[in-house]
Amino acid sequence: MNTLERLLQIKKDKGAGYLVLIDPDKMDVHALPKFMQGATEAGADAFLIGGSLMLTGEFDRVLTLMKQNTTQPVIIFPGSLFQISAVADAILYIVLISGRNPDHLIGNHVVASPIIKRMNLEPISTGYMLVEGGTVTSAEFMSNTKPIPRAKPDIAAAHAIAAEMMGLKVLYLEAGSGAKESVPNEMVGAVAKYCGLPIIVGGGIRTPEEAAQKVKAGASFVVTGTIVEEQGISLIKGFAEAVHGAARSERTKGML
Repeated sequence: MNTLERLLQIKKDKGAGYLVLIDPDKMDVHALPKFMQGATEAGADAFLIGGSLMLTGEFDRVLTLMKQNTTQPVIIFPGSLFQISAVADAILYIVLISGRNPDHLIGNHVVASPIIKRMNLEPISTGYMLVEGGTVTSAEFMSNTKPIPRAKPDIAAAHAIAAEMMGLKVLYLEAGSGAKESVPNEMVGAVAKYCGLPIIVGGGIRTPEEAAQKVKAGASFVVTGTIVEEQGISLIKGFAEAVHGAARSERTKGML
């Protein structure tokens, strides 16, 4: 079973999955083994690794420590071409469909694809949509793209339909790391209504209750990063329980 199949199995078994995003520039490598073990025990279904910049130069070391201390999938969420490694289980092969920057639509993919193929690293083709989050995020600045306006769920839905027609496997709706506001529930719902792809939602999600709302709106996976970096492992159990509990609730509701 490859990594995408594992993620889909998590969605099938639990109704929705909870993913923890680790930024190598912000995580203390000495604390990482304990963090990974604790997060796994607390219910994290998979881990993402990536960031907009790479200041530490310890990408492979962080990945190795992550892999050594969890049985869950470890997936690269690349912020640049320098974030590729054979150590990971897979890489989100991101097409920034909400923007019109050719480097993020095809240019970087041409450069990265021979490297990924040579490493035998599993690519998960992902339609990435940057959504207005109340502030200029690193993702917006570094990608040189405008986010989808918060009040325009129809625009997001149309992009999602296009992604599905192009054969992408997953959607990622992102408000950006440290966003003031998360992706609106109405937008998540509109995308889920018109598109059958699994939906990952991240950025600006600060409470388990907010995570549960994303699942109820139609998210298949919820990602937290900054809030975990700030408050540590104590929140992970709450987020995992909220995501899984909301999924069970929606599944029960659908059976009635």
